[in-house]
Amino acid sequence: MRLLIGYQIMKLILSLLLLVISSASAAGGKILATPGVSMVEGSAGGGLVPWSQLAGYATEDEVLASGFCSRASVDDFDLNVCGVQVNIKDRIELSYAEQTFDVNPLSLQLEQSITGAKFRLYGDLVYSHFPQISAGVQYKKLDTPSVPFSLGAESDNGTDVYFTASKLHLGVVVGYNLLWNVSARHTEANQMGLLGFGARGKGASLQLEASAAVLFHKSLAIGVEYRQKPDNLGLGENDWSDVFIAWFPNKHLSITAAYLDLGSIAGIANQKGWYSSITGYF
Repeated sequence: MRLLIGYQIMKLILSLLLLVISSASAAGGKILATPGVSMVEGSAGGGLVPWSQLAGYATEDEVLASGFCSRASVDDFDLNVCGVQVNIKDRIELSYAEQTFDVNPLSLQLEQSITGAKFRLYGDLVYSHFPQISAGVQYKKLDTPSVPFSLGAESDNGTDVYFTASKLHLGVVVGYNLLWNVSARHTEANQMGLLGFGARGKGASLQLEASAAVLFHKSLAIGVEYRQKPDNLGLGENDWSDVFIAWFPNKHLSITAAYLDLGSIAGIANQKGWYSSITGYF
């Protein structure tokens, strides 16, 4: 059933792309690229970190949807994600994502679903003096908990709560626009939840996340991300980082590629590789 849902989402996105890839028209009133892209947990942001922006180009009187598929491949693991997002009047974002995680050395597959919501609390990314601030929640349910339980995880589900602040500064880097984001996440997820939640004697903790990008063209952004991770299982879980490039040919499409450094996963060190993602905006 999970794979069927993923294929249906992919078909939906491909159908959308066929309709809009040649379109240069602008939908909505926001500046191109300001919503960011789609992260691996379903929320709008970078690939690894949620940003305060809500998905898509909906204005205060619109309800718009978007869909995405992403793939991350490192030395011993592959992650495939597909999901959908709804932006309700630029105030509330609802999201749902399905993750499939392949453990190549063991020919093993783990699956997780993530249901999210994000609420814009204050400000505007571009026009307010202070950063835009949002609060988000992600409920995660692991459908294949036997391996995480064998490693010491306490639960097959958990809820992340985060606050995030973002700001776009126009023309401050030799005439180019600069975007930055800082997030604080309260979580007990092991490897984002793919290895379960918590461990004996260890619960939720506060983790920091950050992103920065320069828009060298109105449709092209290059940036970096960093995400702290808890090490509840004692397997040497490392922080994540990436260097990414995102292309926004119009307000219907974004394409992202990144080089990933995910450190140690399940005790296997030096997991580095590549990430790609495509998002279509209705």
